[in-house]
Amino acid sequence: MMEEGQGSTGALRAGVAVALITCLGAFGPAIGISPAWIVIFVGGGLVALSVDAATWQGMGGHVLAEALPGGEARLRRIAVHEAGHLLIAENEQLPVQRVMVGTLACLQAGLRSSGATEFSVPESVRMPLEDLRRWSRVLQAGIAAETVVYGVARGGADDRALLGRLWGLSGHDVGTAQREQRRARREIEQQLRRRLQDLEIKAGDLLSLAPRLMR
Repeated sequence: MMEEGQGSTGALRAGVAVALITCLGAFGPAIGISPAWIVIFVGGGLVALSVDAATWQGMGGHVLAEALPGGEARLRRIAVHEAGHLLIAENEQLPVQRVMVGTLACLQAGLRSSGATEFSVPESVRMPLEDLRRWSRVLQAGIAAETVVYGVARGGADDRALLGRLWGLSGHDVGTAQREQRRARREIEQQLRRRLQDLEIKAGDLLSLAPRLMR
């Protein structure tokens, strides 16, 4: 799953809004901006923030960024991440329920994220070692895909957290869990490098289906 640091983004957005309002109030009249325009600007900004919170759960900035001309590159990275999950899940024969690329797609599904691949829930959290290895490969595949294509991964915090919980509930010691996860990561990076063309094609297919504003 891709994440975009919603908490820090929200705090930054609020800080910028306060700073702009303060600057307008202090310096607007001095540089010839009418107080009426200041009121309109501030009111419009507050309305926009309220609509964002009510309609887009505070994620409107991400939705807008993905709709702008440079948004396709942003969406493509998300598509690469989710394509990695999808390819490895198919290889491991783990059923995938749905794949979402982009903040708008996730919000429409009721998720606060920029991308997600949903799997069928395991029947038991205490899985055999081989099943844990399969999940280790699938859940780290998004991070591995980004690493293969871009050199570094930005998303995947939720994937790592879920994988950590699965291993934590498994009864295996920490050393075994860390060793198995590192091995799984190496295996899938090697596999995705060999299947780079398949990864690019799958990402392109997902990108073509990603909803965007005004499209």
